[in-house]
Amino acid sequence: MIPKADPSQETLVLNMGPQHPATHGVLRIVLKLDGEYVLQAIPVIGYGHRMHEKMAEVRTYPGFYANVGRMDYAGALSFGHGHVLAVERLAGIEVPPRAEYIRVITTELNRIASHLLWFGACLLDLGAFTPILYSFDDREYCLDLLEHVTGARITFSYFRIGGVSRDLDDHFIEGTKEFIKRLRGRFDTYDKLVTGNIIFRKRNEDVGVISRDMALKYGATGPVIRGSGVPYDVRRAEPYSLYPEFDFEIPTRPEGDSMARYLVRMAEMEQSLRIVEQALARLPEGPVMAKVPKKLKVGPGDTVQAVEAARGQLDYYLVGDGTDKPYRLKIRPPSYSNLSLLQELAEGVLLSDLVAIGGSLDLVIPEIDR
Repeated sequence: MIPKADPSQETLVLNMGPQHPATHGVLRIVLKLDGEYVLQAIPVIGYGHRMHEKMAEVRTYPGFYANVGRMDYAGALSFGHGHVLAVERLAGIEVPPRAEYIRVITTELNRIASHLLWFGACLLDLGAFTPILYSFDDREYCLDLLEHVTGARITFSYFRIGGVSRDLDDHFIEGTKEFIKRLRGRFDTYDKLVTGNIIFRKRNEDVGVISRDMALKYGATGPVIRGSGVPYDVRRAEPYSLYPEFDFEIPTRPEGDSMARYLVRMAEMEQSLRIVEQALARLPEGPVMAKVPKKLKVGPGDTVQAVEAARGQLDYYLVGDGTDKPYRLKIRPPSYSNLSLLQELAEGVLLSDLVAIGGSLDLVIPEIDR
């Protein structure tokens, strides 16, 4: 329930958003304040609702390609990966090995680009301008590579049912190897510039503490739950694609505060580089598309496919009825559960700390509204 104005004038009701730079999307948070302290924070969602799930029911399976990149504009390839895997599982389509390697390589690069966007924007929310210049410098390099092979920089529509739309070339492969060296050389700069910065640490340590039980209670996933000491990652918990073949770690932190979530994401970028490096070294020759009927009919039947997106677990529940359109497509995005933590998490914190907490959750609002 939205709080009402206090007749005694002791408290203040303040709207944060729906257009606020720190919410990174069209999100309204109704705040009830006692001075600078938050008594209550109620997220109000739905401003950007586009009925993606309903659109899936009236379009052919390939007709939904363009929608997936518009739910999570920062990590679109994970949304595309989950969608095509769900359809392929229900339709019994086997994807050529080279195509699956390419999907892993590009998805992990996109995860890095998403984390670099979060890094710069989160610091900017806290008043630090310089870090975003460095992170966007690296992110632009990464997006140049993805644009070369996908044709887009943000709302990717690259994956196809049965493979990918375009093969990798030497320019992409050599450029990706250069990017791996470049970003590894940057981590030390990021540590000196941000991680060890006393102002940054004071703004994030012991702020927005999410206990393990609280994270589990709200169904949090991704870096949010891993920052509370739970080593849950879909790539390991429910292995899919080629991830079981790669050697990589699941970074966790026990503290549960905003600083822990920051450290988890920074460590995850190195793990994504490890996966990309291994995938490039093992990239087989061969086709990048399976033979798929032009008019693809799927089902009858249903299936669930989970993938690890940049912000956590993404589920597609797909019901096919034997036609060329899904009977039902239900999407469970990670930011919805992660946002649901905010109301309990914000009680009693300083208004200025609410910005740090929101930044540490790394919310993408279009995937919540979808």
